[in-house]
Amino acid sequence: MIPSADALLAGLDEQQRVAAEALIGPVCMLAGAGTGKTRAITHRIAYGVATGAYTPSRVMALTFTTRAAAELRGRLRELGAGGVAARTFHSAALSQLNFFWPQVVGGQTPSLLDGKARLLGHVAERLKLKLDTATLRDVAGEIEWRKVSGLSFAAYGSSLEARGLPGRLTAEQAVDLQHGYEKLKDERHQIDFEDVLLTMAGMIEQEPSVAMQVREQYRFFVVDEYQDVSPLQHQLLNLWVGDRRELCVVGDASQTIYSFAGARAEYLLEFPSRHPDATVVRLEQNYRSTQTIIDAANRLMRGRPGALMLHAAAASEPAVKAPITVTAHPSDMAEARGVAQKIVELIAAGARPEEVAVLYRINVQAAALETALAEAGVSYQIRGSKRFFELPEVKQAVMSLRAASVSISGEPLFKSVSDVLRGLGWSQSPPETRGAVRERWESLNALMGLVDQAAPGTTFRAFTDELMERQASQHEPTVAAVTLATLHSAKGLEWDNVYIIGASEGLVPINYANTPDQIDEERRLLYVGVTRARQRLALSWAETGAGARAPRDRSRFLAEMERPAAPGSRTPGAGSAARS
Repeated sequence: MIPSADALLAGLDEQQRVAAEALIGPVCMLAGAGTGKTRAITHRIAYGVATGAYTPSRVMALTFTTRAAAELRGRLRELGAGGVAARTFHSAALSQLNFFWPQVVGGQTPSLLDGKARLLGHVAERLKLKLDTATLRDVAGEIEWRKVSGLSFAAYGSSLEARGLPGRLTAEQAVDLQHGYEKLKDERHQIDFEDVLLTMAGMIEQEPSVAMQVREQYRFFVVDEYQDVSPLQHQLLNLWVGDRRELCVVGDASQTIYSFAGARAEYLLEFPSRHPDATVVRLEQNYRSTQTIIDAANRLMRGRPGALMLHAAAASEPAVKAPITVTAHPSDMAEARGVAQKIVELIAAGARPEEVAVLYRINVQAAALETALAEAGVSYQIRGSKRFFELPEVKQAVMSLRAASVSISGEPLFKSVSDVLRGLGWSQSPPETRGAVRERWESLNALMGLVDQAAPGTTFRAFTDELMERQASQHEPTVAAVTLATLHSAKGLEWDNVYIIGASEGLVPINYANTPDQIDEERRLLYVGVTRARQRLALSWAETGAGARAPRDRSRFLAEMERPAAPGSRTPGAGSAARS
């Protein structure tokens, strides 16, 4: 049964209701983690449809992932607003481009590239550059950043000194690759995802008939996750809206974790000054987490631009309030096994595996967790990334190690393995860069870490036999499984029980975060992880890396999350510190 207009408002809190009733003119919803922003968005749209203020076919709800768009569509259907378009920026622009291209340009719309790496490989061959897959992926990321940021080739080249170069390329090579990529793409009559936005923006700007038809089709716009809008998306959104005022933006500056990809939180923060008559609503009543978790999250973000001070809704507070724990472990493997044991105990006490998540900063941290959970007999699933032994660089390394072990014997295991991995790009010192090159090194370094765990006297052949066994034993987990996820891929999700591992300097914050802005982004990333937890939150860190060669310090953010202790007290207010 479709709810009435009054019923749509009845289930909202005071601030959500203010947002739902502000149907006309600019609206800015500053919505903290767990404050019911999706509910507020969908009920606002449905209320507009139910009252006749909105014609469903003239409403566009925009978000950033197909999963989020599908969730919006499903909820809107249940609320009687099934005719509303809920799409990502790219899908909305692509639909328009396919419609207008034959009219404006003529002929068939260029084919859409499903990825940049292969085309970049051909460009590299033309330029006589030998680039590995990781560097090609990093160059692809640079292309995306340049285009969504609206930079010319010259401006991009000038930015490289501060931004850093992909792989081992020179600035000239990096720019030449991008030039060559655009040229070859045009020769093949292809476009990429950024071209979809750029081309559609150009059509609206240059063709009055296109602008008129687009603005006639959609009059009311709602943009979720507005803190993640890039300059290019912001430009296209302004062109879609035109000189009208019906724009509702929703976001949380404290969850801006994609600045490296072009996201600009200032569009959200400056919205009220750009629209002085905007209705500004602050959603700060959290329906997800306990007050203990919320307090730690608030302390982490206090004083930061746009930070909201959350408070728990009384009805959502559980009878038993678990403290936040902070645990130190001697090594990564000890940390993984410690977390696995806690999960075993939690499940034995009645927790469902699917309500447990372990979050980490980089994909390679999953390797130790996979081993520890498998040893403990706990089913798991990895979200947002491939399993460790399915990563292309790991597959290649295992094959190369296996082949070398047939002919090499008598050498120390460390030398045999390191010689092979050096040929694939491993070095004792990590690359001072982010992205795929760094992730590839982390994967190879994790394999080197297995050498340190091998029993004394292990031969090269025996070591590779064990690697093959590890690779073969990775069966797909069942649905009732613990979730392993990076902090980035956990955004938008929630679990009763959350473990955050690697809370040490070099991981959180990551060691290539050197500027104040980069450190702030790492803080926001941890904030996202903390606010995924409903009832229990545990943080941990390892005092040494692989092989005890890399001593670590606990993350500076842990001290920020802990409540100042009373005089004479040594117990952190955020929880308990322990050593396993």
